[in-house]
Amino acid sequence: MRTIEHSIDIAAAPSVVWALNTDPVRWPDLTPTVTSVAWEDDGPLRVGRSATVKQPGQRAAKWTVTTVEPETRFVWQATVYGVTTVATHLVDPTDTGCRNTLRLDLSGRGAGLMGALLGRRLRNILRTEAEGFRRAAEGATVG
Repeated sequence: MRTIEHSIDIAAAPSVVWALNTDPVRWPDLTPTVTSVAWEDDGPLRVGRSATVKQPGQRAAKWTVTTVEPETRFVWQATVYGVTTVATHLVDPTDTGCRNTLRLDLSGRGAGLMGALLGRRLRNILRTEAEGFRRAAEGATVG
């Protein structure tokens, strides 16, 4: 398994950052790394819920929620070309707001090669997404 992770401190309430992390339909407005997200059904974030996610330069992928720990952790996964990607969104309170950690765990046939070839790009994607969450959350707390 190959793991790629990025954490960022955000000067906003954990609940604000949690709301951004768990509303992927808004992500295209927050980051250029996501083109579109469409849930397959209506309702709250829950285990088993799936969405189609389109990212620039990639084919659309079906992501299925596997874990929800309210206000703390949201995990979903997709399998493309035999590689399973598990994406974890963690929100940990700090004295000045929270720390938002985005992690990708790659497994399956080709995961090592994909991690080696795309590791830098995936780290940049996580960094860009985390910065988008930070800008949106800190902007939401102003005023």
